[in-house]
Amino acid sequence: MGAGYSGLLTETELVPGLGDIPENCVAQVLGYLDPPEICNLGRLNRAFRQASWADSVWEPKLPGNYEWLVKKLFRENPEDLCKRDIFERLCSPNRFDGGTKEVWMEKRSGGICVSISWKGMKITGINDRRYWNHITTDESRFHTIAYLQQIWWLEVDGNLEFQFPLGTYSLYFRLKLGRATKRLGRKISNLDQVHGWDIKPVRFQFSTSSGQQVMSQCYLSEPGKWVNYHVGDFVVENPNLPTKIRFSMTQIDCTHTKGGLCLDSLIILPELIVL
Repeated sequence: MGAGYSGLLTETELVPGLGDIPENCVAQVLGYLDPPEICNLGRLNRAFRQASWADSVWEPKLPGNYEWLVKKLFRENPEDLCKRDIFERLCSPNRFDGGTKEVWMEKRSGGICVSISWKGMKITGINDRRYWNHITTDESRFHTIAYLQQIWWLEVDGNLEFQFPLGTYSLYFRLKLGRATKRLGRKISNLDQVHGWDIKPVRFQFSTSSGQQVMSQCYLSEPGKWVNYHVGDFVVENPNLPTKIRFSMTQIDCTHTKGGLCLDSLIILPELIVL
């Protein structure tokens, strides 16, 4: 019996398993998968875990300008970091320009997204509490918004210089009519000060250093709800050069006042990412 059992054990041990696949072969397979799938398979065994950290797996997942991003956002040499670490850190929100701007990478597509707080913009009358209030809230990525009580002349503008990867990008202003408040423990929107936005449209526009210009206008609507107003799109054809963008939002018809508006941020997203 002992001899038979010993022979059976030897035969079983000769059957190859997942752990016997060479690490370089596993890495080649993982390279065809999405990042979440790579991380899940990395839990299977030692070979998959080691392969899931291979630079050859993660470098194709990174944006083409990842070295520039590492230097700008982390102030580190990209050669000193493994590619998976770079990927994970880029997927987290990273602030720059004094915390007024934020960049992050979408995990599945590798697209670079940028958000600019109202604090990074020039806003007419922003420090006059007769017109604007600064409100702390969990409804914003930056945990604060600007609330317009009432004004005759609305003018918001800003700029950004950033090295985007190759592709098409969309700009949005994130706005809401009405101020968030609580009643009986429930969050609601106070619409008492909302007025003037149905009389004349708001004009949105931007221009880029490559000569692209877009202008659009619309009436603000959907009180009580955050709305991403699409300004337009621009194309990055040379990812090795920074793109300079100037943008604005205005409603300067002084025949009437307008108010009750929450201003959060400007958002720039790759074309394939839908809000």
